[in-house]
Amino acid sequence: MLHEYKEEIHALKQENAHFAKIFEKHNELDNQIEHAENGDTPLTDIEIETLKKEKLLLKDEAYKMIMDYRKSKA
Repeated sequence: MLHEYKEEIHALKQENAHFAKIFEKHNELDNQIEHAENGDTPLTDIEIETLKKEKLLLKDEAYKMIMDYRKSKA
């Protein structure tokens, strides 16, 4: 997720517990989606789409936090 902001992500995970929680939850959802799409976990298409939407919301929130962090360091 957002690999181009590797340094900011590392710093935020250390400094901001909420960001760390968002990042962890995003990765958990990514794994759940991957397992479902590979057929390892039985989920309906609607359940997978719901997970994808939740994952996207977390990514958007994390991106905003990264941008705010970058502005604060500029």
